[in-house]
Amino acid sequence: MSETYRIGVILAMVGGYLDAYTYLCRGRVFANAQTGNIVLLGINLAEGQWRTASYYLLPILAFVAGIFVAEGIRSRRGRGEALHWRQIVVAVQLAALLGAAFLPAGKWDPLVNIIVSFVCSMQVETFRKVNGITCATTMCTGNLRSGTELLFRFRRSGDMQARKDALQYYGIILFFIVGAAAGTLINGMAGERSVLVCCAALLLVFLLMHRWKRDGV
Repeated sequence: MSETYRIGVILAMVGGYLDAYTYLCRGRVFANAQTGNIVLLGINLAEGQWRTASYYLLPILAFVAGIFVAEGIRSRRGRGEALHWRQIVVAVQLAALLGAAFLPAGKWDPLVNIIVSFVCSMQVETFRKVNGITCATTMCTGNLRSGTELLFRFRRSGDMQARKDALQYYGIILFFIVGAAAGTLINGMAGERSVLVCCAALLLVFLLMHRWKRDGV
């Protein structure tokens, strides 16, 4: 169930929503991916801006911590237990974002961005495939590359599987955009509390996975 397109779509919308949320409501930063933070870390180190450099280092470390936590959860869960390890990861994500929702905008924004980096790293580490294709739900660059490569393969060879997989990649990107658009609209109405929408979406993912485990479908 964790690799179905349904789950991938929901998680992609969460990924897009969180990027819009941190950009519009939490200091105009993108907290999902760390390339920008790494570049800015290097720039500030070169300029001797140590305090500013630490501002960019913390979300990077939070991203690393999220990977460790997700892998730690996976390594400690066995077959036949009441909850799948991916459900535990989703529950941790939900709890972290629930806490972030009640931190006022302004001076708490750096902490919220660290939390979002942590949450997104857990998600990208835990949910790596959608319908059998390697896919990310918190960023789009790799998906765009893979989808376009497959589209070229289809145009050159007529490989229908390549066409199907390319459309799946582009579909995930589309739903990422839908999530970003929804985040923009809802943020305008609810401010920092708008991230509660992501909590609801992650609860849905948790319940869908629980139903699959219970029913074996």
